[in-house]
Amino acid sequence: MNSTSPEETDGEKAPPMAPLSHLREPPTTKRGARTRAALVKAARTVFERDGYLDTRLTDITKEAQCAAGSFYTYFANKEEILAAVLLEAQEDMMHPGMGRVQGTDDPRAVLEASNRAYLEAYRRNAKLMALLEQVAQVEPEFREFRSRRADAFIRRNARGIADLQARGVADREVDPMMASRALSGMVSVMAYNAFVLAERQEQGPAVDFEELVSTVTRLWANALRLPGHR
Repeated sequence: MNSTSPEETDGEKAPPMAPLSHLREPPTTKRGARTRAALVKAARTVFERDGYLDTRLTDITKEAQCAAGSFYTYFANKEEILAAVLLEAQEDMMHPGMGRVQGTDDPRAVLEASNRAYLEAYRRNAKLMALLEQVAQVEPEFREFRSRRADAFIRRNARGIADLQARGVADREVDPMMASRALSGMVSVMAYNAFVLAERQEQGPAVDFEELVSTVTRLWANALRLPGHR
């Protein structure tokens, strides 16, 4: 599998998680940088605690221990500071996707590593992922960016599936893009159910992480009819 930088998907630049147009130039003074950083950190805490719709700017400044008027030095509104929160968390929320598989790579091992990385990132940022789901319902511009980012990784996974088909180790009768959409979506929904809904509903024991990784990987392998999974 080719290695890529955190913001690339097989040479394709991954779209940012939020509209860059919502952000101002960063402050040039150390004091300004500290204040802005405190506001962004506080905003993530409040957004994750109260949700996007119920968050008030005064709640953010109170959490950051800043004067209410200081907020407008760095951000115009709630949408701008949300964009800053998402872009700051972007690298930690990245996952490698299923990269191209070289002849010496074990396809199942590549699948497992990819699924594990995605699920670990999702688990670390479960509250923020829940926030994204909420924001996508009410803010069309953020919904568009969320969709574009997901599509970038779906395309990458589709290229990985096509590579496996070319090597004769995956079912050649399935459409790579359609398979990628179905299987990537399956993992995404499983992650949401395991790390967001389960916590909210407080029903039953926590999902065993290793079992989750093993299950989604097996389903991927079975669906592609990899050797030993037919």
